[in-house]
Amino acid sequence: MASVLSDDQIDRYRTDGFLVLPGFTGLDACAALQQRATEIVEAFQPSERRTVFTTNEQERFTDAEFLDSANGMWCFFEEEAFGPDGQLRQDKSLSINKIGHAMHDLDPVFERFSYTPELAAVATDIGLTDALALQSMYIFKQPHIGGEVGCHQDATFLYTDPITVTGFWFAIEDATLENGCLWAAPGGHRTNLRKAFKRAGATNNDDDDGTVFEELDPAPLPAPTDLVPLEVEAGTLVVLHGLLPHWSDINRSTKSRHAFSLHCISAAADYPSWNWLQRSPGLPLRRLDGSGRVAA
Repeated sequence: MASVLSDDQIDRYRTDGFLVLPGFTGLDACAALQQRATEIVEAFQPSERRTVFTTNEQERFTDAEFLDSANGMWCFFEEEAFGPDGQLRQDKSLSINKIGHAMHDLDPVFERFSYTPELAAVATDIGLTDALALQSMYIFKQPHIGGEVGCHQDATFLYTDPITVTGFWFAIEDATLENGCLWAAPGGHRTNLRKAFKRAGATNNDDDDGTVFEELDPAPLPAPTDLVPLEVEAGTLVVLHGLLPHWSDINRSTKSRHAFSLHCISAAADYPSWNWLQRSPGLPLRRLDGSGRVAA
């Protein structure tokens, strides 16, 4: 497979822990993905629980819909989507935080966007050997209520031994300071993993279907003031190392900030059974280069 990245780009990724690739994806492909995401939301019928997505550890809860989304497509509401009466403050189309987490294997439009020779080549260039597509998210970052994503490391939520998880974050719309662009800590990937997000039952040897954060290193993650903003135009790909601390602010602007995120791991790494995301045997992971499937 021919290289896509230059030596300088590879060096920058190794130094910074992230790489910004403007114009990686055509705007037509971005528009097609956005349209398909809109259709999924229109067809979505929420349960009485109305699952809300949050990265706040004190408020984080896990239910069957969240865990089952590893093998499906589920819409998660913004934290501020509902009023005191429990009713949506605005139309459902302006209330969804994200869709997750297996669209890349279940939906033809998301599949075409995810499995491309160019993306597989980027993974190879940065050293992610035999990359498997593990998880996908379509993130809306809604106007006025688009939730903050607290500073975190992706390896907390998608752990492998050794750590190989890599985020491929596509700007479907322009991402700016006003609508909640990504912020990152240059070089912050050269550090320890702070926490691991685990299925409680896997650690307690019981039937608990909840999740817990296990502290691995008490050192705090960087504050937002120690990060740099990644303002990018639609069509840009941002590659994120699994240990890189990154964050995005609340969107209080009038413009949304749609993005698609695909997380990949190496087939050679161990993927523990305590990870929250567990694919069923009927939906094995696929290699990013399209060469085959790997048992879950």
